[in-house]
Amino acid sequence: MSQRTEPWETLSQLIQDRRDSEIVQFIESLSVSETARAISRLKEVERENLISLLNPEDAAEIIKEISESQAAEIVGNISTGQAAAIMEELDSDHLVDVLAEMGTDKSESILSEMAQEDAEEARTLLNYASDVAGGLMISEYLAYRADDTIGDVLADLQDNQEKYKDYNVQYFYVLDSEEKLVGVLRMHNLLFPARKTRLEEIMIHPPLSVSGQATLLELKDFFDEHKLFGVPVVDSDQHLLGVVLPSAVEEGVNRQRTKAYLRLSGIIGGEEFRTMPLTIRSGRRLTWLSMNIVLNIIAASVIAMYQDTLAAVITLAVFLPMVSDMSGCSGNQAVAVSMRELSLGLVKPREILWVILKETRVGIINGIVLGGLLGMAAFWWQGNMWLGIVIGGALAANTLVSVTIGGVLPLILKQVKIDPALVSSPLLTTVTDMCGFFFVLSFASAVLPKLGGM
Repeated sequence: MSQRTEPWETLSQLIQDRRDSEIVQFIESLSVSETARAISRLKEVERENLISLLNPEDAAEIIKEISESQAAEIVGNISTGQAAAIMEELDSDHLVDVLAEMGTDKSESILSEMAQEDAEEARTLLNYASDVAGGLMISEYLAYRADDTIGDVLADLQDNQEKYKDYNVQYFYVLDSEEKLVGVLRMHNLLFPARKTRLEEIMIHPPLSVSGQATLLELKDFFDEHKLFGVPVVDSDQHLLGVVLPSAVEEGVNRQRTKAYLRLSGIIGGEEFRTMPLTIRSGRRLTWLSMNIVLNIIAASVIAMYQDTLAAVITLAVFLPMVSDMSGCSGNQAVAVSMRELSLGLVKPREILWVILKETRVGIINGIVLGGLLGMAAFWWQGNMWLGIVIGGALAANTLVSVTIGGVLPLILKQVKIDPALVSSPLLTTVTDMCGFFFVLSFASAVLPKLGGM
């Protein structure tokens, strides 16, 4: 039985033989995921040769089908002139996504080689964060003056059909003499009116729009409420900046979820692929792991302070991780609520006292209930009432602390310009471990004769 040739092996051979026309045909035969996988398995020099062999248009099609970080790595390693030619073939949203993954010097050098109009558009989009409307919008849209006629629009479409063929045209936007958005037309609005009809007579007015700083959540809610194919983005003076498509919002939400998952998993600094340089992959992981060593040493030092108590009552060792883990779960619930309210604008970073008051009451109730349950379990297991009091009291106290700190920690981090999603979890884990160990061991030390030789 002959061994199956993997796609990247075939692609590698085609690159080696410099059969550029067959390369394009072969890549077109692959699915998007297969294309990304095949390109990622190539050696760095093979990826560069692949892009160099293709014309800019074909190279741009490949760039669209791989992740932005991989695309930035490939484009960043070829000549600036060649990179600029490829980037000019990308849609504005893809262009900006790839440039944003590069260093400032490299992206600026590529922009300086691009056509001035394309470069200026890209610089404008790069001024926006990637998770707001300005960073998600495309600049390929069709806009006409309010006093233009249906005939004018149809003539423009006919004259520029080659340019517009790749545009995602669902709506036509209508501007006044000051370039402000005043209306919108659907495609079928052009089919039936007389050619002399002015756009202002049939346009939808006023048009729905969003600001350049509209967040992903606001955009998602907008498209959930309005089943549109796109929404215009305007500045404070109603000048049309671009158009956000629902697909861009969906991609943005997925990208945000992926970043959050990577952070929670300890991958800091962006996406990681196994085809990346070893030092980058190792460094991104060590950043998190090294911080965890320091945090765990802090927590372990509390145990060292009470090692005599722990040696005298070895049963306490069974309950130490239970107290820290259970209270940690309570604290993470408070973190999640604060993160959600911050994203929705329901709480401001300065409202720390208000959050403390709200979370303290929850912490007291949940601490008493959880402490009572674990305390009864400890008493039932060892038949020692004082052990139940120590364990139950420690869990109740630690739950109160963890819930309160978990509620305010994202607010504090937000105030000092640190990403709460990145730092809240490790800090809270350290605090709950340290306080949990302290409460159990200090309470036990206070009533050590009552605990006997368990």
